[in-house]
Amino acid sequence: MTRVASLYLPQLAIERLRRSERPAKPPEALPVSLQPRFATAPVYSGDDDPGACSVPRGGGWRPGARWARDDALSSKPTQTEIDALPAHQRPPNRMLGRRSEPADHPFKAMPPDEGAPGRAPILPAPTVAAWERPTVLIDRVGQKDVLTAACPLALDLGLRPGMVAAHARALVADLDIRESEPDKDRIWLDRLALHAVAHWTPTASVAGSDGLWLDLTGASHLFGGEARFCGRLLRFLRRLGFTASIAIAGTPGAAHALARYGGQPVLILPPGAEAQAIADLPLVALRLTAEALTAGARFGLERIADLYPMPRGPLARRFGMMTVTRLDQARGIVAEPIIPVVPFETPRVERRLMEPIGTAEAIGQVIGDLVEDMVGVLEMRGLGLRAAVLVCVRVDGEEQRIAFGTARATRDPKHLTRMLTMRVERIDPGLGIEAMTLVAPRVENLLPVSLGGGLIDGDRPPDIAPLVDQLAGRVGDAGLFRVGAQESDVPERAVDRVGVLATPSGWPAWKRPVRLLRRPEQLANVVALLPDHPPRRFGWRGRSYRVVAGDGPERIHGEWWRRPGEMWAVRDYFRVEAESGERFWLFRRGDGVEAPTGDLSWYMHGLFG
Repeated sequence: MTRVASLYLPQLAIERLRRSERPAKPPEALPVSLQPRFATAPVYSGDDDPGACSVPRGGGWRPGARWARDDALSSKPTQTEIDALPAHQRPPNRMLGRRSEPADHPFKAMPPDEGAPGRAPILPAPTVAAWERPTVLIDRVGQKDVLTAACPLALDLGLRPGMVAAHARALVADLDIRESEPDKDRIWLDRLALHAVAHWTPTASVAGSDGLWLDLTGASHLFGGEARFCGRLLRFLRRLGFTASIAIAGTPGAAHALARYGGQPVLILPPGAEAQAIADLPLVALRLTAEALTAGARFGLERIADLYPMPRGPLARRFGMMTVTRLDQARGIVAEPIIPVVPFETPRVERRLMEPIGTAEAIGQVIGDLVEDMVGVLEMRGLGLRAAVLVCVRVDGEEQRIAFGTARATRDPKHLTRMLTMRVERIDPGLGIEAMTLVAPRVENLLPVSLGGGLIDGDRPPDIAPLVDQLAGRVGDAGLFRVGAQESDVPERAVDRVGVLATPSGWPAWKRPVRLLRRPEQLANVVALLPDHPPRRFGWRGRSYRVVAGDGPERIHGEWWRRPGEMWAVRDYFRVEAESGERFWLFRRGDGVEAPTGDLSWYMHGLFG
């Protein structure tokens, strides 16, 4: 079930201009003579003089006790006057006690520290006098200036978009006229659409010059339903200083019409009710052309419902085929796709062949051409390729895909061509390939690298990234890795696989075996002297070993913050050498004294050499 939301910003141009003219810095601190009598905190001036204090040093009433001041005694209501008031107008009991005003809640969030050094007090934003005048935006159309937008005050005075500026000046003398900036309005809408893609829905599109389309299919439940999503969106725009209305329907055309002509800030239409909901709306709600609206006015058609009983042939002949299409799109008879905003355009190059190809030499030649085109695109955008997908379309419509990745961002054409030609054998050309496309789904910024110019002593270390890519193409990406250290005391958690080009760091100072078993393996027939001696004899994997030398113990405690079972867990590790020369790394569970630390069983965990 398709659900589309249409966001309408009626005062976008005016409110965007107002937002751009807001002061970027907080207002300056008021002079002492203009500051309120009971300031919250004086501005710190950098010296030891605290300034004027609202509380007299020689005694007197505190500022909060307004009822105790002499000028307030005469205005204090008496008990008789309070009893004479209705019950809903009487002051609460907390105001009739020792304090005359209600006290703040003890757990209420503290206000910001407005008296901190170097900070000015936060005052309400001043009202800009320029916006108290009726404001309009104009644009040059032919030989005259035409109104493109008007503020609410100008609309109340009878000014409308499309009116000639000279006529507007004649109607309103004190008129503030500004130049319209449609490019900046479009840029702001594009930014809002990108924000919607990142935070609200994966599919968003700019609808004209005053709104957005949001595809909410399968996404509204993430915000608690469609009603809560609409409220959240309107509050977000209100904080930015924009007036908006939103409508949700099953088709983009119906949502667009209801958001602009529905008369409500939030309108949610149930599925299947689009035709009935837009029936009483004017014809302009269908986004018809000016010629179609003029023809409708000539025939006396005012509402969308007037078009329902008309035959399709005469309707298309008199009003145009676009009118029929818009009507069917609004009612859901014809689909209306939403062209989404793409936050990042994936680099893509394509070659369509005049004749199908099927040999490895011909495919390799086309691959070289595609790589050259892709390198040009990457150079223009300052990017390097990390992953690529080659799509070969056969004459029977089936696609053959091969993909590869690189260890480091690159745009070397020889290296990329070699990586693709190594995988040509995986392509089944069938009856022939008629189109080939190279896409880079993963890219990274590739900045210029300084060559040094002979000023650096010594040879530059060789770049092993091309070698890693070639080896990974033969043995697979999972076959190449390095071992890196992790922040953990438990040995099996202290190491992990990292990238081939990553630099391992943070190795512990304690000696660790070259080979660490994936899981510790339990030993059998262990003979050891408790609590601090290595074993004298043990059995492992069906073979008995006699220990001739040992070192330890190295005590490792469990990580109690991971799971409660490791609260008292203890391991005592020993490095031992057998008669045959093998050196092992084994441990005992428990400290040999306290029973909760372990069951005194022995395990093999690693091998030296």
